[in-house]
Amino acid sequence: MWETIEKAIIEIRKHTDKGSININTNGSKPDAVKRLCEAGLNSIRVSTNSARPEVYMPYYRPNNYEFEDIIESLKVVNSFGGWTSINYFVFPGMTDSIAEYEALRKLIKDTNLKMIQWRNFNIDPDWYLGKIGATDTGECMGVQQLLQEIRNEFPDLKYGYFNPPMERIKGNYELDFAHW
Repeated sequence: MWETIEKAIIEIRKHTDKGSININTNGSKPDAVKRLCEAGLNSIRVSTNSARPEVYMPYYRPNNYEFEDIIESLKVVNSFGGWTSINYFVFPGMTDSIAEYEALRKLIKDTNLKMIQWRNFNIDPDWYLGKIGATDTGECMGVQQLLQEIRNEFPDLKYGYFNPPMERIKGNYELDFAHW
């Protein structure tokens, strides 16, 4: 549907350059994301259960794209000066593994990620672990320590639950809430 979204963005931007236009996506088409940014898209949120292809792929079972495409889509939006975030599904014992922590650090660095929207992954654990073929998740640090370690290394990375308004995208965190 990206062509329809592109037309809608073009039409919106004919009338105003104000506000942020966000897309929640699987990030499967970096070339389409580029076209959307050229039209006026300035915010993207990509959903993922992992920063590792070997965990992402068996769960999402992508059709016609690879894990690397979601990374490239985040890079594309960043190259246009846009806001990049991930909808990151937290599964204790997997998300807080040392291997996942290292992969998340790499994803943040490689994409210059601006925000993580941490989500509770309400899923049957036996089904999920079976789906991704995990028998041993390796050493884990605990979710609280994971959050703190990421915060320490990436102090400008935002944590949140919603896409931010344009003022925050532009770096103004002193919002005038009287006008909301």
